[in-house]
Amino acid sequence: MVDVQSDEDDPRKPDVLALLARHLEFALGQTPPEHSFALDCDGLLDPAITFYSYRACGSLVGIGALKQLGPDHAEIKSMHTAEAARGRGIGRALLTRLLEVARARGFRRVSLETGTTAAYAPARFLYQSAGFVPCGPFAGYQPSDDNLFMTLEFEGSQCRGQQINRLDATSGQARLREHAPTAVGGAG
Repeated sequence: MVDVQSDEDDPRKPDVLALLARHLEFALGQTPPEHSFALDCDGLLDPAITFYSYRACGSLVGIGALKQLGPDHAEIKSMHTAEAARGRGIGRALLTRLLEVARARGFRRVSLETGTTAAYAPARFLYQSAGFVPCGPFAGYQPSDDNLFMTLEFEGSQCRGQQINRLDATSGQARLREHAPTAVGGAG
């Protein structure tokens, strides 16, 4: 089991900037620049975006953000797990926290964009296991063979698709299995 503390954070912090740089390097190493939608620090400072850091025992293990696209639609952005923390359920904790925030804010739909190369397979598996399904481009994205667009719609008190592991929305604490799938650098 892994304890994860998640909090809204400032993407300008040095440890966050370092992990964000690795996320951007990964994304640009897998996807041509014209089809890579990973955000840099300036992009994450957009007022429509809430940025989160994920820490275990005080060390940064992951990042993720939620962008409001409309009154009932949000997008997951810049989700990335530190390489040393992969395989410990951090990706699931990131996704769980972002979905619970989206739900609490009244969004009915959450979408994301991820890559199509084999390096993105763990992220795609994670999103599918949480109930995300492929969809067409949204929010001005253009179709491409380099991108996969996915969405999840909330229905009543359940998500369509499989239920996600629960994260205490008040404390941000998660108890996750060691073998839960993790996201590498899945959401742009």
